[in-house]
Amino acid sequence: MGKGGALSESVIKKILLSYAYVGIWIFLSFTVIVYNKFILDKKMYNWPFPISLTMIHMGFCSSLAFIIIRIFKLVEPVSMSKELYISSVLPIGALYAFSLWLSNSAYIFLSVSFIQMLKALMPVAVYSIGVLFKKEPFKSDTLFNMLSISFGVAVAAYGEAQFNAWGVFLQLGAVAFEATRLVMIQILLTSKGISLNPITSLYYVAPCCFVFLLVPWVFVEYPILKETSTFRFDFLVFGTNSFCAFALNLAVFLLVGKTSALTMNVAGVVKDWLLIAFSWSVIKDTVTPINLFGYGLAFLGVAYYNHSKLQALKAKESQKKPAEADEEAGRLLEEKNAGDESGK
Repeated sequence: MGKGGALSESVIKKILLSYAYVGIWIFLSFTVIVYNKFILDKKMYNWPFPISLTMIHMGFCSSLAFIIIRIFKLVEPVSMSKELYISSVLPIGALYAFSLWLSNSAYIFLSVSFIQMLKALMPVAVYSIGVLFKKEPFKSDTLFNMLSISFGVAVAAYGEAQFNAWGVFLQLGAVAFEATRLVMIQILLTSKGISLNPITSLYYVAPCCFVFLLVPWVFVEYPILKETSTFRFDFLVFGTNSFCAFALNLAVFLLVGKTSALTMNVAGVVKDWLLIAFSWSVIKDTVTPINLFGYGLAFLGVAYYNHSKLQALKAKESQKKPAEADEEAGRLLEEKNAGDESGK
């Protein structure tokens, strides 16, 4: 086959690999969310201990990250001093701990579909906190965009058949903590030239996240677990659940490096709609027309916001090295799907 044919085969192979990475990421992200709902929901597995579940995830993921980085040396660790770890990583770990705790708690009170709708507020929270910390410029058109997203989510909440105020408070709190974490990563790490991929992020952040969660766990969940004499740790359920959460981080690692930011955002949209469809058709959660109308409005607002960010990213890519462009793309993916990587 000639040179042109060989080039065509190479392009086709690259496209197929990209679709494979996207498919794996969607499957794992979908699986982690539904699996967490299954474990925490009182109508399903009935183990309503979100702090404990998050600690299991953090312990498992930090252990595997240590093995990958220190034993097999598949990923290079980041050079980090003790002072930098304390001043930068610990605050991010604390925010991550509270974000995961609250988001996993929300699954006890809210449906999977409604939680995905509330997560559409993430760009609003990230932009608002970014403006507050002077990391994002204030623009009137962006403000209008944020208001349109908020209005769509408010309409979706109005049409929610299983509305629970406490559950909404928990999920909105999780969004606020996660948005603050994303902005703090830019302020405390990125601005200092430190870039953490999903594996090194787990290696440095997961252990301190585990420690921060240990404090509320001792007072909130440990006394109840101690009195629950019937409970036996199910290694199959919690082991596979934790492995899926870690595999999701590996998938993100591949996705950031092998696909474009546009592909990743389209994948995120597909995943959200699949979760809503699954929640309605399989879990039998009620999804009302007002729900869908409100989320549709929010979705259009998020799509426009992502389009604007992608246009700005393309302008930067022409002036940056490939590695720097991948970092920007990864940050955009993280903002779009914040929290899914660790099982929220």
